[in-house]
Amino acid sequence: MSEKEIVKNYEADGLTVVWKPKLCIHAAECVKRLPQVYNPNEKPWIKVENASAEELIEQINACPSGALSYISENINEMSEIMETKVDVLANGPLLVHGKLIVKDSKGNEVEKTATTAFCRCGASSNKPYCDGSHAKIEFKAD
Repeated sequence: MSEKEIVKNYEADGLTVVWKPKLCIHAAECVKRLPQVYNPNEKPWIKVENASAEELIEQINACPSGALSYISENINEMSEIMETKVDVLANGPLLVHGKLIVKDSKGNEVEKTATTAFCRCGASSNKPYCDGSHAKIEFKAD
């Protein structure tokens, strides 16, 4: 039996921040950009009331793994789906930005609509997605 995915929602002022910890690669972009909102040493670790919806959306759009996303009551605030773009991170994953469908070896499909981090070091325990293992094995690649 596969383990159930954990999803946490944090709501404030018409915006819901959605966190999927299994997708997190611990790049800490959230903590660096909005430390007043994201503090992994506190519970709850996300305090959406400490930033505006615009600040939260900007930070969430920069999340390299897609572990953070959002739902807005105001459809005009929703981020636009951009054309697909790929960034190769030095010593890290491939970041694919945009809408895509990932099909696994068993034919199961998952739709991704923001940023997806794909493992390129081979050490991830969540393949094909990055889980941050590249840092532990000191993966080196341009």
